[in-house]
Amino acid sequence: TVQDPPFAILPANITSLSSSYHIGKIGLNYHFGADPWAVQWPDAPLYAKAPASAPPIAYTAGWSFEGGSRLWLSRGRFQWDHSAVGAGGLDDPSILQSRLTYHGLDGLSGELFGRVDSPWGVFLKGNIGLGRFDKGHMNDEDWGLPPNFSYVNTISGQANGRFTYYTADVGYDFLRAANYKVGGFIGWTYYEQSSDTRGCVQIADPEPCLPPGDDRVVGSQNTQWNAARIGLSAETMLTERWRLNADVAYLPWTDFKGRDNHLLRPMTTFDEQRGNRGGGVQVEGVLSYFITRNFSVGVGGRYWAMWTNRRSDTLPCSDSGCVGAPIFAKHSMERWGTFFQASYRFD
Repeated sequence: TVQDPPFAILPANITSLSSSYHIGKIGLNYHFGADPWAVQWPDAPLYAKAPASAPPIAYTAGWSFEGGSRLWLSRGRFQWDHSAVGAGGLDDPSILQSRLTYHGLDGLSGELFGRVDSPWGVFLKGNIGLGRFDKGHMNDEDWGLPPNFSYVNTISGQANGRFTYYTADVGYDFLRAANYKVGGFIGWTYYEQSSDTRGCVQIADPEPCLPPGDDRVVGSQNTQWNAARIGLSAETMLTERWRLNADVAYLPWTDFKGRDNHLLRPMTTFDEQRGNRGGGVQVEGVLSYFITRNFSVGVGGRYWAMWTNRRSDTLPCSDSGCVGAPIFAKHSMERWGTFFQASYRFD
């Protein structure tokens, strides 16, 4: 080591250098393969006292409410048959004279749904929806028409289709556990559908119905169904995130009203349709995934069918009034499809 004046040589010396740092770190850790809702991970240190939220359960001891919305992609069908006059001039329900079949009615609807569960197992549930369709066809078949008593079949398109519906039920869960519940319910359902019939192509008789390319509105159909429901509702947690719901309802009694408007005839006429005896069935199932403890998304399927018996009736009418005696008829409807849903649960 050389030192300034006076210059001198100093003996070598041993030196050292040291430093210290104070570092803070903030991070997010994830434990792969562990249950995120478990109170404590199996390999967590003993001082880890902060519990996570519990997983969803099917049955809670207190009040709970779950509600959300659905998007239903469905296909519909409606058919009505009316009978002919048999021996003795009386209307015979066993003889088919005319059949109108509306098929391929592909629609899209949005709906709201909800369910309230009480601490005593009593629950209320229901849904309400509104949809539209502009697809489908209508076949109009007739047998034994004068003067040649031939078979006639025409096909027309469907447009301006609309349908609305709701269900409302009250029930009781007679089986309840942490991961499942099963209950019975009674309730009511309503379904209304209407559409315009456009164009007319003859497919079973040489006489043309309308010139090719003529797409005018030739008729319309409106139907209204009311029915009582009785059934079973079940829910189970398949895993800590996956849930399965199912509803099966039998409709022991239906009330039907409809109107079929004929606009292509020289004078506008319509058929008043009604029937208060029949049956039906409504079935649906939903598979849901809980993104959080309260919020879930799901996919499901649904099938609805209602019908009257062969002794419901149709009454021919016009602007001047209804004439003649009612004609025996049978009416039936179906709608089925897949829906997607999102819901939130409060408990």
